[in-house]
Amino acid sequence: MKVGIIGLGLIGGSMAIDLRRRGFAEALYGFDANPVNSKAALTIGLVDETMDIGALVEKSGLIIIAIPVDAAVPVLKQVLDIFEARGFKDKTVIDICSTKAKVSESVEGHPCRGRYVATHPMAGTEYSGPWAALANLFDGRAAIVADPEKSDGDALEVVKDMYDVLYMRPTYMDSENHDVHVAYVSHLSHVISFALALTVLDKEKDDSHIFDLASGGFSSTVRLAKSSPEMWTPIFIQNRDNVLEGIDTYVEKVKEFRKAIAEGDRDGIDALIREANRIRRIIK
Repeated sequence: MKVGIIGLGLIGGSMAIDLRRRGFAEALYGFDANPVNSKAALTIGLVDETMDIGALVEKSGLIIIAIPVDAAVPVLKQVLDIFEARGFKDKTVIDICSTKAKVSESVEGHPCRGRYVATHPMAGTEYSGPWAALANLFDGRAAIVADPEKSDGDALEVVKDMYDVLYMRPTYMDSENHDVHVAYVSHLSHVISFALALTVLDKEKDDSHIFDLASGGFSSTVRLAKSSPEMWTPIFIQNRDNVLEGIDTYVEKVKEFRKAIAEGDRDGIDALIREANRIRRIIK
């Protein structure tokens, strides 16, 4: 398989590493709008060549769109338009965006819609850029395939084979359900981390020792606040309604804790913590 990757950052670069070393990709082509990223990816060997999107589509059997969700919408249409104009019927294109509904809707009714598979590999770190790419990043994680009934069977097989090579577990759902679920398990956690970082940074203006006291718990909770605005601002905008619902629910839970603490309600605090402890059944 010759694989073209549009977006040579953490996810695209990490895919390139394992698709090459595990024998899925015989050649890897890349494009990145940032010339620094493009040069770095070529220098460190993530891809064999860099080129414009038209040439990349021409040479690749599988095209992976690994860019922020706002940029993915026009690029996906561009790729499918190339498929249509040049009569490509056996190529496959996927995106790996954290929201699915808006991206999928953008090509609804396109003559080559069947060649597109909407996916979301549930993996990542707080770092970005080709130098952040990691081997084994996807091992054992879930790979969401959204709206599979809208994709051609052979395109789905290509994507299944790719995620098998990445040692990922495929999970199938529609785009709307995907966006609801990730708003709570991924997007909300980033909002909370950003807000906590801002809270502590604000306090640090008055107390220069606050970071001296920061423990491992703080570091793990605020880790996501290192994530890039270029990625997360478009996600929050595209999944706005679901993220807002998650924030509202979270605020209500914080208010419950605040009330119990303010009233010195030992039993109330204990009950809230014990209820939260049920997460142990889900996350080991």
